[in-house]
Amino acid sequence: MQAVSASPGGRPGVAGRRVAVTGVGVVAPCGIGQDAFWSGLTGPAPTGERRVVGLDATAIYGPKEVRRVDPFTQFAAVAAAEAVADAGGPDALAGDPDRAGVAIGTGIGGIASFEEQHSVLLERGARRVSPFLVPMMMGNRAAADLSMRYGLRGPCEATVTACAAGTHSVGNGARLIATGRCDVVLAGSAEAAMTPLSLAGFANMTAMSSTGLSRPFDARRDGFVMGEGGAVLVLEELDRAVARGARIYAELAGAASTADAHHITAPAPDGAGAVACMELALLDAGLTPAEVTHINAHGTSTPKNDTAEAEAITKVFGSPGPAVTSIKGVTGHSLGAAGSLEAVALALSFVHRTIPPTVGWEVPDPDIHLDLVVGGPRRWEPGPALSNSFGFGGHNGTIVMVPAG
Repeated sequence: MQAVSASPGGRPGVAGRRVAVTGVGVVAPCGIGQDAFWSGLTGPAPTGERRVVGLDATAIYGPKEVRRVDPFTQFAAVAAAEAVADAGGPDALAGDPDRAGVAIGTGIGGIASFEEQHSVLLERGARRVSPFLVPMMMGNRAAADLSMRYGLRGPCEATVTACAAGTHSVGNGARLIATGRCDVVLAGSAEAAMTPLSLAGFANMTAMSSTGLSRPFDARRDGFVMGEGGAVLVLEELDRAVARGARIYAELAGAASTADAHHITAPAPDGAGAVACMELALLDAGLTPAEVTHINAHGTSTPKNDTAEAEAITKVFGSPGPAVTSIKGVTGHSLGAAGSLEAVALALSFVHRTIPPTVGWEVPDPDIHLDLVVGGPRRWEPGPALSNSFGFGGHNGTIVMVPAG
């Protein structure tokens, strides 16, 4: 997504305008707001459920309207408010509203509202079902809310690609800027799927950990721990950001999306789709594998996913390759929100010059040959870095960030 004329680092870029990350906002089980979130990622291992606690969206919606907004939309709204403020407030979005867009994904959408109103239907009859149910449960509600709240009249889209939705949304938002369609985009995702029906479904398909422990890439991993949350990034055209004096976290230099075409839930065992996705993202960024210094992995703590991702990383980057971490030992797996949470974590790694550890990892897997960041945070000289997401249905997503300059 760099200019044709080559980047400041001398890399030949592909056609497109350059994209800056100028604001981040996050709602996560380990903390609401980027400071609390980062502290959680670099702190001790959490215990118990990975639920968001203490969120109050009444300042955004008011005490009456907030009851008509599903939690996943509330997560996105609170994260967006922080991201916009972080980017400089209204000035970050000022300009032609027809050239300002929204790309907010989700894996499931308003399932909490759906389950609640289904119980109302069974217990009290059809006439008592809320007339607000449809706008509460629809997967595009968060994107629509942000478009209306900030008056953004450009593309307003909701990507639904399971656990890759967040990464795809950030990549799609960046593409709107790189191609010249938009000057600024709010991009991210949100998920609030920790409901009885959802938890039962994931547990019965044996995707979740029976021990309740998230241990990415550990030899004892036995499934993911469900999480929830939301994250939003302010993306804008680089020259625009520089002109208004914005703080720039990083440049979003590339993105890619592929499909395994293999199985509805299992990853391709040879990691071919993930390999292609990472290679295409690097091509988009004008980078070689040798230039990459860090990967924020999908790393869900499921046996097949972690093995397939590790194999794919090794095929692209060799062994041990770049420093690799998964933050899901802290956040759990928040499905459609995971990719945007990890995009924010990556942006914050650039600021703090630190890679958070793979919490929960203790026992090496002899089949995994990665330079895992374990035992505590690792100091890092920011360089080109990737964030991966892979979802049910065989969806693969990768974004590439590089230091601003």
